[in-house]
Formats: sequence, C-alpha cells, structure tokens
Amino acid sequence: MSEKPTTSLLTDMYELTMLDSAIESGMAWRTSVFETFARRLPGGRRYGVVAGIGRLLEGIQNFRFDPAEIEYLREAKVVSEKTLEYLSEYKFGGDLYAYPEGEIYFPNSPIVQAVGTFAETILLETLVLSILNHDSAVATAASRMTIASHGRPCFEFGARRTHEIAAVHSARAAVIAGFWGTSCLEAGREYGLEVTGTAAHSFTLIHDNELDAFRAQIRTMGLDTVLLIDTYDINKGVENAVAAAREYGGELSGIRLDSGDLVAQAFTVRKQLDELGATSTQIVVTSDLDEYALAALNAAPVDSYGIGTRVVTGSGFPTAEMVYKLVYREGSDGKMHEVEKLSEAKQTNGGFKAAGRVLDSQGRAAQELVIACSDWETGLTYLEEAGARILQKQYFKKGVLTDETAIGKAAIAPAIARHKASRDELPYDGWRLSQGEPAVPTRIVDIDKSDDE
Repeated sequence: MSEKPTTSLLTDMYELTMLDSAIESGMAWRTSVFETFARRLPGGRRYGVVAGIGRLLEGIQNFRFDPAEIEYLREAKVVSEKTLEYLSEYKFGGDLYAYPEGEIYFPNSPIVQAVGTFAETILLETLVLSILNHDSAVATAASRMTIASHGRPCFEFGARRTHEIAAVHSARAAVIAGFWGTSCLEAGREYGLEVTGTAAHSFTLIHDNELDAFRAQIRTMGLDTVLLIDTYDINKGVENAVAAAREYGGELSGIRLDSGDLVAQAFTVRKQLDELGATSTQIVVTSDLDEYALAALNAAPVDSYGIGTRVVTGSGFPTAEMVYKLVYREGSDGKMHEVEKLSEAKQTNGGFKAAGRVLDSQGRAAQELVIACSDWETGLTYLEEAGARILQKQYFKKGVLTDETAIGKAAIAPAIARHKASRDELPYDGWRLSQGEPAVPTRIVDIDKSDDE
C-alpha cells in the first residue's frame, strides 16, 4: 500500500522559519504544549461543533518531508541545511489530546492540545487550524440547520459552491452534525456517506416538453425519484409529474421546489397533490436555504431540504476562529512553566488543560470546567472528583495513534451519535438561533494558582 501524499507543505512559511531560528538558539528541544481554542463563538452563536479531528489525525500521520519537499525548501532558501536535516527525518513523536468529533464546544474549550518538543509541535499549527476552522464552521452551521428543520431530513448539496476538495470535507462535517446525506460522490466514496441526487432544470430543458422529461427520469430511476417541477409553470409541473408516475403504474416519491415563495408554494403544491390523489408524494425544497429560512418553513408542508451554499460556507461564518497558542513550556531550569499572551482582547490562559462538562440535576450542561494543571492524569482526577463528564481523549501517545477507529469511514457513525448526545445535553437557550451568550459558561481553574478565571 502506497503512502498518502505528505501534508507538510500545507503550512505557512513562518512555522519553518521559527523552527530554524529555534534550532539555532537551542530552544527547539524544549518541551511545549500548544492549545487550540476559540476565544469567541462567531456571530454570537450559542455553541460550536468540533469537526475535522479524524482528518487532522490522518494529516499528522502524513506530515513528513520527503525528498521532493526538502529539495523545494532548499531551492527556495526557506531554512538552513541544519534544519533541512531535521525535517528530512521529521515525524510527530508527541502526545495529542482532543475533543472527539461531534462534541459541542464553547469559548476557551481546549479543543486540541499538542505536547512535544517545540520543534515538532510548532510545525502542526497551520494544519490544525486549517482543518478545524473549516470543518467546525461547517458542522456548526449544519447543526443549527438541523435544529431549525425540526426533524425533517437535510441533505448537503453544496459541492458546486465551494472548492472541489473542500466540498468533500464539508459533506463529511455536515453529516456529522446531523445531515442525512450528500450529493458529493467523492464524499460518499471516501467516508461511506449516503449519496442522493436526481436531475436539474437542464434535464427538463433538453427534452421537447416537460412530460417527456419526467417520463425519461422515471424510466431510468423508477418511481422512487424526485421530479423538479418549477422549470416552467409549477401547477402544470405538478400535473405532469403525477401523470408521468401513473403511466408507470404508481405514485411518485417526491417533487422538488427550487424557486419563488417557497412557503406559499409548498401549501399550494401540497393541496394540488392531495387533490390529484398523490397523497404520499413528498415535497423537497431547495434554493439557498439557511437556518432562518428553514425556521420560516416550519409551518409549511415540506418533507425534506436540500442545502448548498449556506452550509458549505458556514452560513455566513466560514471560519470557527480557532487559534493555536503556546500555553506551557520547559524553562531553562528544566521545569515546566505556564506562559500566557497578555495582549488586550487576545489573552490566553497558561497551563496544560483537562476539560469536563458539569451537568445539572436534569442532565443538562451547566458548566464547561477547564482545569489548568501540570499533566493529564492530575486534571482527570480533579474532573472526576467534580463529577464532570470528561470531554477529551488522547489520540497520539509518543507519536503513535491510539485509536484507528477515529479516522476514515469508521469515525463517522460515532461522531454522529456523539453530536446528538452532546447537543441534547444543552439547556433550552442553547437551541436558539438568535445571537446571545454561549449556552454554557466556561470556568477555568488553575490548580497551581488556586484561582478561578
């Protein structure tokens, strides 16, 4: 089996120049802890959704500098020969702790913590952020949309509205957050997702008339297909759809609306279908939907939704605004020390973090409890004594992946279940689409300082 392409150059140049200077100063080998977190939730949202962890784990496994990468860096004069020698043998050999995919997060949740030498951890910054900022933005938007849909199935149709590779990852993130499937075949193949799709307006237009188009579609796809009925006149489209289905001996699975006043049309079309005896034919709605449009459609007789542009672009917030910061490092005395950024509006909290969620007597999330401490075991002990649900898992131990089921197709079903369970824990306010404070407050306890933030 051949190796997957390296991910090492999917990074910013300054990661390597910092490494180069740190090797020269002798600081590269200091033990360091980098933490990924979000200072805020974009758009005043009530919660965020972690997505992309499985892709990140694979990305770290494939983070290496093959001869072609080394030669490029040499020709471009990015770093010194000494650093190139280090990079040629690079493999992440540290520990990595993270919130599992599908988990809810809040401001200052320690979503990922990378522990190792400065040299091996600084190089991961861009990879971590590019994956998690994209996938978590999509998953958060998708989760809000599935709340707004009130149990009606949502399908991801955004491949044509984003970069071709981002389309695959967007589909994955949307399904983790509750979407039923995707139109993207590569996402279906790579991650085992349900794929769906029928026909566009061009299919109707290439035929001499709408009825012939519907007949052709049913002949190849069967009655379990969805006909797009608004290429010409909607009322006539409904008539043709029902007539074509009956020519083939049954009732059509569904019709799709893609333009106009969707709420009003849904009522009109439902009435027309029922009057024609097509009472089990469902109505699928598409057309640039977001969570607010879905909420407006709640009262309409709609059965499912196809959602494209808004979900793959984070519904107006295409990044989760996560950052990757050094919070704990070895000093010249050989001991570990907390380090913090004190810049106004961009402060960080020092120390290794262990995180848990405290539930109230009704089983609802009441607090995100984050323990700043010296090591994983110490933090876990504190959280267990506080009765908190542990949020993180260790995914790498001394450079070895500890859970193969966290990557590839095997990761999808557990992430879907985790998201549902985690979201169901939220208090009522957490389900609101309006802007507001995070649904659950974060409390940071620094054990060494005995000081709550």
